[in-house]
Amino acid sequence: MKKRTSIMLALGLTVGSVLPITAAANTIPYNVTVTKDASQFGKDAKVTWKKGQTVPSFVHGKLSTKAYKDQASIKQFLKENKQLYQLDTDKDLTLLDVQTDELGSKHYNFIQSVQGIPVDGAKFKVHTDKNGIITAINGDVFPAASSYFKGNLKAQLSKEQALTKAWESIHLSKTDTLTNAEAGPTGSKFEDTVEKAELVVYKKANDFYLAYKINLQFIQPYGANWVVYVDAVNGNVLDSYNAVADGATTGSGYGVLGDYKTLNTYYSNGTYYLYDVTKPMSGVIETRTAQSRSVLPGNYSVDADNKFNAVSQGADVDANYYAGKVYDYYKNTFNRNSFDNNGATIRSTVHYSRNYNNAFWNGSQMVYGDGDGVTFIPLSGALDVVAHELTHAVTERTAGLDYVDQSGALNESISDTFGVFLDKGDYLVGEDVYTPNKSGDALRSLSNPPLYGQPDNMNNYVYTTSDNGGVHTNSGIPNKAAYLTMSSLGMSVAEKIYYRALTVYLNPQSNFSDARASLLAAAADLYGTGSTQYNAVASAWNQVGVQ
Repeated sequence: MKKRTSIMLALGLTVGSVLPITAAANTIPYNVTVTKDASQFGKDAKVTWKKGQTVPSFVHGKLSTKAYKDQASIKQFLKENKQLYQLDTDKDLTLLDVQTDELGSKHYNFIQSVQGIPVDGAKFKVHTDKNGIITAINGDVFPAASSYFKGNLKAQLSKEQALTKAWESIHLSKTDTLTNAEAGPTGSKFEDTVEKAELVVYKKANDFYLAYKINLQFIQPYGANWVVYVDAVNGNVLDSYNAVADGATTGSGYGVLGDYKTLNTYYSNGTYYLYDVTKPMSGVIETRTAQSRSVLPGNYSVDADNKFNAVSQGADVDANYYAGKVYDYYKNTFNRNSFDNNGATIRSTVHYSRNYNNAFWNGSQMVYGDGDGVTFIPLSGALDVVAHELTHAVTERTAGLDYVDQSGALNESISDTFGVFLDKGDYLVGEDVYTPNKSGDALRSLSNPPLYGQPDNMNNYVYTTSDNGGVHTNSGIPNKAAYLTMSSLGMSVAEKIYYRALTVYLNPQSNFSDARASLLAAAADLYGTGSTQYNAVASAWNQVGVQ
């Protein structure tokens, strides 16, 4: 979309019954990621080894000639090939679910556990085609975890004590983050600060810890979705990061750019609400206003005559309208019902704080600032921004990409990529709301990442501890691969490949090599190994230096 200038502006494998398979003799060095052919996996199988791990993170190809059509046979397959992943199938792997997709493929989703406690990020997937032939196995498992602990695992801290430690580590209390919630048109209320605590086995460097994984989500005094790992034995904070997915991003009335829009509203007690209840089998799409305060969720965006025409209502209009457009895109293109695929309410708050040059998904809802009029105008005024933020929610509920380092950069890139899929016409991000007085400017470019300070090849990867390991910088590399894929295959083909990779293959700790393997697996599922589409994906990632 052309910007208008206005101040208003990631196994064993069998052929026949079982192939002889040997595990890797040594750990792959941390500074090397290897993708290679390996004859022991069968002809044409592709194997990706992740840095520092003793087991492959992704194996793809025709991995069996025998059909495996249920949980019992899949587990038997893994037992027969135990030496590669070095796991006890009965003790170490817990089946979470089995999903069948539109191609008839089945996806067996496991998590590694130790004494019944999940290993954080250790998702493990076995994929079969419609005939039961195993076509891919991927994920991150850590064999050393099973023998690391002596005796029974038992937490010495309660969840309440671990939560206290987590709050102390970010120098806030829950009370500091509470704001007043307002009843909506249906009389509902919800709390704006969320605490979650789960007991996990956490891997840090080469050690494993029994830990509580804490999530602290709040908006006051700043937008946050803290992930804090607290040692469940001694209370030490092992790691923490703020996983708020932020970035320059983006209602009947006029939007931020003065364009007229038809809105789905809700009438109650003489007042019209930006509260869309028309989506089938879904929750509502609602918009609230923080009224230039740092509060969540704020008051409902309302109007007396159902005409949201005031200039001050433009951000409200766009937030609600574009959220509906993003919902419709995911539903009509992929049959996905809201970000959780279960009809979750989509909630936005606009007019957050004063002169706030940002927007973010905080784990519960979207939040948009109005900008300062120089760097940004109201950020909800761009479809690709709204799509970016809502795609963070889709990623959270599917691949669950950790918001640090390469997985975090992938998280950002996926959001940028789907923003472009929705806002077709260019490969820019945020151009409608960024630097209103500077024509042709944007926040990021998929076609030319260096134009806005991002690398477009692994030779220029930025190693940094800031910005959660450079998630907003290094996203330029997968962004360029996405551009090359789109320009070669077209949007409709590319979006199918990317959605399947996101929802079927990617995992919390996937790196760039895992992303390449996931996209190739998705292309093979949809169009066949060695197809034009498959080769285009491979070429795109080759060009950005990712193997």
